[in-house]
Amino acid sequence: MRRRLLGFLAVILAGMAFPGAAWTARSGDPALAQDPEVAAALQVLDAWAAASVAQREQPGLSIGIVYDQDLIWARGYGFADLAGKVPATPSTLYRIASISKLFTATAIMQLRDAGKLRLDDPVATHLAWFRIRNAGSGASAITIRHLLTHTSGLPRETMGVNWSDLRFPGREEMIRNLPEQEAVFPAETVWKYSNLAVSLAGEVVAAVSGEPWPQYVENHILKPLGMKATRAAPRAATPGLATGYQRRVPGAPREVEPFVDIGAEMPAGSLASSVEDLAKFASLQLRDGPARGAQVLSGSTLREMHRVHWLQPDWRSGWGLGFAVRRVGEQARVGHSGGLPGTTTRIDIAPDDKLAVIVLTNANDGDPQRYVDQAFTLVGPAIARATATPRELRSPDPALERYVGTYTWKHSDVQVMVLNGDLTLIVPDAENPWESRVILTPLGEQTFRLTTAALTYAAAGEAVTFTLDATGRAVRLSTPYQYWVRK
Repeated sequence: MRRRLLGFLAVILAGMAFPGAAWTARSGDPALAQDPEVAAALQVLDAWAAASVAQREQPGLSIGIVYDQDLIWARGYGFADLAGKVPATPSTLYRIASISKLFTATAIMQLRDAGKLRLDDPVATHLAWFRIRNAGSGASAITIRHLLTHTSGLPRETMGVNWSDLRFPGREEMIRNLPEQEAVFPAETVWKYSNLAVSLAGEVVAAVSGEPWPQYVENHILKPLGMKATRAAPRAATPGLATGYQRRVPGAPREVEPFVDIGAEMPAGSLASSVEDLAKFASLQLRDGPARGAQVLSGSTLREMHRVHWLQPDWRSGWGLGFAVRRVGEQARVGHSGGLPGTTTRIDIAPDDKLAVIVLTNANDGDPQRYVDQAFTLVGPAIARATATPRELRSPDPALERYVGTYTWKHSDVQVMVLNGDLTLIVPDAENPWESRVILTPLGEQTFRLTTAALTYAAAGEAVTFTLDATGRAVRLSTPYQYWVRK
């Protein structure tokens, strides 16, 4: 256990002036979230996420956990709009940026499965106007597969200083400028991420299907999946869209990032969606069977997209067809991150575990990866055990509820909650709050013993006492050496 936890929670933590209430839809939660161990892990994740958003002074964040075909848990923290004090919720729309690439890849694979194209077709077969100077002599033709796996060697962007002046060329300008650009590497020699490549994949979708890319995505992916709130081509005035903010500057208020029209690069990053809607896309990745209705791609095609088509030299990461692929410990995950001015996003899916985590933020420094990884760390093992051996929910003693809450001393917070029937104390902003937990074992009226398996924990075995007010509500948590006052 880290040094900060060796004393009785004696480290002075940052203050936790929580920016807005966390939100959740409590009705309709699947039974899995009620499993005692899963429920305990979710409570700890909830406390950690709230503390992290507050400590990092993030504007807003929405998070959801999908198991198989259910969104089992979702929360919002902070605000979708700071000025209007609009709470962030699981239904808040965010620009999901490069997660949009997964929808373009899905469209390509639908057309491939329909026999309208082949992945190894040269791009020029479907886009007669495609012209770009090749890198080196004897370079092979750039194919659709190269576009989806980022092995085309194409430049990262369409021509222009797009990310500085935030002006992106439209389709006609992109086509006009392409012959003046040069491929950086010969195709299929190195992995090089390219927004231009996926933009061209979107052009292939339009050319082959006869529908503009936004309409194709809406008609053949969003509508069948029931993603009613998602917009393929959002605008600044799109109702419910979170306001984007620049990174935090100490001592200064967050500045609003302008809404950016990314022009011809729409297929690479334009969608706006919510945790609730993206949960439906995540569940698609965990299904099998032939393509029909909400099964917009067959299970076999989805597995093909999730497989490694380009392996990085470290053998820990690579690229599928549209999907990033990485190993975290012994777990294989597929997904994508996203970033536009004022938004950073992430979706990670572990197909073998039927588990997915979605995190959407409205700040350049939202760091969604941090929250995704913590969700997998805290909740993933509990779900694995619960689904292997389902258990009945333990009914906690109702009298314990009087002690539940956040207690503070000089801006150092500890949180008391009931986890799996036990009164438990955690440090909510610890790197791993599950490891910070201490069971409070009853000794007598309002007195408990600190019970922990960590033998190095300095206060292990000692007693804590709660002081109650006239209504019977706990207002103070004390040891012989220190006390905390309830917030």
